[in-house]
Amino acid sequence: MTQSPVSTDLALGRRAMALLDQLAQYSDEPSCLTRLYLSKAHRRAAEATLGFMQNAGLDSHIDPLGSVVGRLDGANPDAPALLIGSHIDTVVDAGRYDGTLGVVLGIVTIEALRQQGVVPACPIEIVAFGDEENARFPTNLSTSAALSGRYDPAWLDGIDQDGITLRDALAAFGGDPSRIGTIARDRARYRGYLEVHIEQGPQLEAAGFAVGIVSAISGISRARAAVTGEAGHAGTVPMPMRRDALAAAAEMIVAVERTGAIRLDTVATVGATQVRPGAINVIPARVDFTLDARSPDDVVRHAMVRDIMTECEAIAQKRGVGLAIEPFMDSPATPMDSALIAVFEHTLRSLGISPMSVASGAGHDAVAMAGLCPSAMLFVRCKGGISHNPAESITVEDADIAARVLIESVKKLVT
Repeated sequence: MTQSPVSTDLALGRRAMALLDQLAQYSDEPSCLTRLYLSKAHRRAAEATLGFMQNAGLDSHIDPLGSVVGRLDGANPDAPALLIGSHIDTVVDAGRYDGTLGVVLGIVTIEALRQQGVVPACPIEIVAFGDEENARFPTNLSTSAALSGRYDPAWLDGIDQDGITLRDALAAFGGDPSRIGTIARDRARYRGYLEVHIEQGPQLEAAGFAVGIVSAISGISRARAAVTGEAGHAGTVPMPMRRDALAAAAEMIVAVERTGAIRLDTVATVGATQVRPGAINVIPARVDFTLDARSPDDVVRHAMVRDIMTECEAIAQKRGVGLAIEPFMDSPATPMDSALIAVFEHTLRSLGISPMSVASGAGHDAVAMAGLCPSAMLFVRCKGGISHNPAESITVEDADIAARVLIESVKKLVT
């Protein structure tokens, strides 16, 4: 078995790429792709996506939170529906495949079913979420959380860097905060959720695989650490007599890196630091740094975090500095549904492709959707594992493979 192209015409891959190219033109900045939730560019992209869905024969609308929803009723409109989705918002200076690939492949799937004369036995819904990146407001997968009935009303009062509340931005977008409750779906009405997404990492490319099946989405622990020492003159305080907060923090950061590397499928990152007073001739008195620790296994993640804290405390004691660690986030891991994983595996084998399992270190709308119905994800390799970057890249061949896997998997689930 291989992961070479399963078709010679690549029509599905080319169709997906054409739709992606169209969506990439909608940006808040002329020199790069930036499409933040509820921005003018997001509105234009939502309207374009609405047009794609309508042209594919879906009964479509933009919901009160700005997600684009299209529905094909199928032979039995009352049967539990299959959801396919991802997001169309981006980070600042983004690539063009993160999120949008999954949306357009859902649309391509509907087009293919209609061209093949396949009438699904149940409804299929395609959803283009608008707030997966959480890049503008302090939210957490808010638009997909709304579908699963877990929207936090406090998000509406969140403020962006320009002082605009989400509530006001939503009104300017054309949404309706008073109707958020109508978005929530009845769990009994949905049989599953499928999401295709670029891997955003290097594992598939390194293994020579075009696609992989997501086993679980990692849980995340986050904390803020404050290391307090004593400021002093850089030229007069002898080295053995210093309580250098930065030197201590540097040793702690190395401990974080080392601890994150010794377990399978774990990562630990210090992504931000602040040194005070920050003068060239003053021994640092205080350093604040952040911790982000992830694993698809919550037991493993919590053990890693305990080890990090133990090492940091030992370093603080050895160096005579103070240490305060404030946890502020503990998001559990989200395992993907075993039955839907089995469908992906069967489809891959039927296409002559060896299944590969990959854990996701990044969060996705599938985390929120797993609270509504069984959920599964298919990853597509990206060049160099690069994402959240204009250099983000996939091939038309891999897009074609992903399209065919999704189409055949959907057919197994709805016919």
